[in-house]
Amino acid sequence: MAGSRTFTFLGTGTSVGVPMLGCECEVCRSTNPRNHRYRCSVLISSQRGNVLIDTTPELRLQLLRERVPLVHAVLYTHYHADHMMGLDDCRLFPRALGGALPIYCTEEVEKVVRQAFPYAFLSELEQLPLGSIPRLAFRRIEPLAPFEVLSHRVLPIPLSHAQYSVLGFRFDDVAYCTDVNEISPESMQLLEGLRVLVLDALRPRPHPAHFSLDEALAIIAQLKPKQAYLTHMAHEMNYERINPTLPPNVELAYDGLKFTF
Repeated sequence: MAGSRTFTFLGTGTSVGVPMLGCECEVCRSTNPRNHRYRCSVLISSQRGNVLIDTTPELRLQLLRERVPLVHAVLYTHYHADHMMGLDDCRLFPRALGGALPIYCTEEVEKVVRQAFPYAFLSELEQLPLGSIPRLAFRRIEPLAPFEVLSHRVLPIPLSHAQYSVLGFRFDDVAYCTDVNEISPESMQLLEGLRVLVLDALRPRPHPAHFSLDEALAIIAQLKPKQAYLTHMAHEMNYERINPTLPPNVELAYDGLKFTF
């Protein structure tokens, strides 16, 4: 499938987005669209359909912006609100699918989804027309156990996000690793030989749950992907100032950026 897939950054921002409410810094007031960041998610598109990674609070706006009429499957990195709370925006998709939307996630994430969206699992609502509530079909995944979705072979890679467990996803020679502040030696081995690495880089200053810019650059220097994109960025990451200072194979991602693989 080389060259037949498109990777789209739907959102590249941190949990509060950019601009941030109540902030008057130069990035939050910037007119450069590359400094405007919805919450963090991506879309993998191929002839077989669209695979969404995470459902952010801006999901409807993200999909409308990219003119994506249908999502065929959802993968979850973890259950935090900025990566999950747009799930209800997926409720129209089962109409076109003719059945429940496949949700690929860990047992831990499934439990939180069921708690956050209890109306989607009430037996008395099962007879409502498709589109009334989310219709979900959970597909259990485990760290290090490859699985297939729409003919993509996906490797879930365990990552650390402070005290939380997060999954990165590797699609052949492309890996997506958001919300991470530590990568074990075993997981580092699984990220070798990449053409493209997408990696969390919250801000220049250290943070207890995310890689800082320097920490992310150190991981990239160790793994040596041909290309790296930084994501999950806060308002301290000024595109115009920081992007020109990065190594030749590293860029700040921005909402709407695409590449093929």
